[in-house]
Amino acid sequence: MAIKVGMVSLGCSKNLVDSERMLYKLRKHGYKLVTEPGLADVAVVNTCGFIKAAKEEAIETILELGKLKEEGSLKKIIITGCLVERYKEEAAEQFPEADAVIGIGDTKDIVDILDHVLADERVVRFAPKLDAELCGERVLSTLPFFTYLKIAEGCSNCCTYCAIPMIRGKFRSVPMEKLIEEAKFLAENGVTELVVIAQDTALYGKDIYGEPKLAELLTELCKIDGLRWIRTLYCYPERITDELLEVIAREDKLVKYLEIPIQHCNGDILSRMNRWGDAEKLEALFEHIRAKVPNIILRTTLITGFPGETEEQFEELAEFVKRVRFDRLGCFAYSREEGTKAFDFPDQIDEETAAHRADIIMEQQMLISCENNEKLMDAELEAVVEGFDKFGECWFGRTQLDAPDIDGKVFFTSEKPLAIGDHVKIRITDTLDYDLIGEVINQ
Repeated sequence: MAIKVGMVSLGCSKNLVDSERMLYKLRKHGYKLVTEPGLADVAVVNTCGFIKAAKEEAIETILELGKLKEEGSLKKIIITGCLVERYKEEAAEQFPEADAVIGIGDTKDIVDILDHVLADERVVRFAPKLDAELCGERVLSTLPFFTYLKIAEGCSNCCTYCAIPMIRGKFRSVPMEKLIEEAKFLAENGVTELVVIAQDTALYGKDIYGEPKLAELLTELCKIDGLRWIRTLYCYPERITDELLEVIAREDKLVKYLEIPIQHCNGDILSRMNRWGDAEKLEALFEHIRAKVPNIILRTTLITGFPGETEEQFEELAEFVKRVRFDRLGCFAYSREEGTKAFDFPDQIDEETAAHRADIIMEQQMLISCENNEKLMDAELEAVVEGFDKFGECWFGRTQLDAPDIDGKVFFTSEKPLAIGDHVKIRITDTLDYDLIGEVINQ
């Protein structure tokens, strides 16, 4: 009987792509993949180690699997990913329940590692992080009509609060021909929505071609038959060019949506973060983007409680959010991470204050979201079907206004049966804080 392997992928969508590549190798080698680790013989945990909350989730997951192993329902545990790469030998010591502890440069050898584990050998390996593979075949674990296209690995920006460069290594782009080949394969196998991701997507190609090539890549992706929606996440503000905006405005397949993480608006705070801009520059940028791409959805992320953030600087951020009126926004309390420059900064803000400030920003954003949603009453929007809510007795999905996993949904009724991945036209009949309610029309 085939040995059953279950994958637990924690953290971001970039990590998910790595998990899917491991799953492909395991399946190709004859292992049976199961979706529930509790039903598996072997569990692989691809951890996140970016901030405190992510580390706590990873540790809790490993300990829970350890209990299953003690009970005998699970035989082996393999842990990898950012938490393991960050702490290496310390992780190997702290998790004796793990039969293999491997770095991100070793996941390409997951089959060999599992073979050793099944022979009752404990494996601890840490290949150079730059050995992490940039591309490869995958077993998609998302809904069948959409997936992520990871266009680069690592980061070279060295923001003072961020551990990603020391965990994942320097920024490395995937050659464009490899990405086009992968995207064509995905489209041929039923993917209609592609979400372009990297730690810094707008920097794509500079390390290979001498200049950023995101606009060119997006143009080429739009030529692929079968793709219907292409969305770009995580573009740094200083890298937003008119060329990129013109491509987004021109190409029908590119949804009018950009995620631009700014982290703050105060110039002094941003300088200490090693980030670009100030309130005036950022506000001018967003005005320019909205002028170049009418009705674009703008998403950002913010950090409150960065060391030294005064009450006045926080109030400046709150007022900035009210003025700019982002369509989508996430705000996080600063997480003090060892190994980063900001860890040793003076004037650390206590966690309670940082969290309270984040709550205030999110309360503001909820009001903005409510007001924006109310403007969509009676609007007719295209939506993709993601599933059926048996409790609400209605279908649910997303419009172009929302990215998978991080944004809102639309809940709707339909007189006719639907299938996951169908595109339908919805009339909006009601609104919630972040979600929409509607009905299918023109059936």
